[in-house]
Amino acid sequence: MDEDQPHHEGLEARIATAITPTLGQLGYELVRIQVSGKERPVVQIMADRADEAPFRVEDCEAISHSVGAVLDVEDPIKGEWTLEVSSAGIDRPLTRAKDWNRFAGHIATVELVVPQDGRKRFRGIALGADAEVARMRLEDGTQLDLPRGNIRRAKLVLTDELIAATTAPAEDAGTEEVQDEAAGAPPRGRKPKRN
Repeated sequence: MDEDQPHHEGLEARIATAITPTLGQLGYELVRIQVSGKERPVVQIMADRADEAPFRVEDCEAISHSVGAVLDVEDPIKGEWTLEVSSAGIDRPLTRAKDWNRFAGHIATVELVVPQDGRKRFRGIALGADAEVARMRLEDGTQLDLPRGNIRRAKLVLTDELIAATTAPAEDAGTEEVQDEAAGAPPRGRKPKRN
């Protein structure tokens, strides 16, 4: 589903290009990459299992080891950096048409880059999406078509209905978020070069 990848720019796009093939080979799909911080940047990789099974601690470990090795070779960030790998969680971002379609019927919030109908923020029921447009029904019943290229952020709202729809049986449930860096573990990446 190459055409349905999340949209990234700049450094995040370079990282996505580098790691997406490895994630696919491992049976995972990229949901979002976010790089934050300046002194020692944090690279957060949010992923789903391609088979839509519950995300487990072992999934985070597998992604961390494989993707960490790819990033060490590709070296998109000079100096020290930290890798965090997590599931998308229950109140997940909606970054792909697949996400909008899978969670149609649930409440979502959207923030746009450029205002539409005089507004940048909307809340309503996700109705699905295609390659160009995400659709939602606002609380007043109005259906809104949002160009996907104009969406800055979109995510599900945590509700009892969403929890019920996404909760796995206890023995299959994984963690919502697991970070690669343990207390005191060294950061990934190279140390800054000396001049």
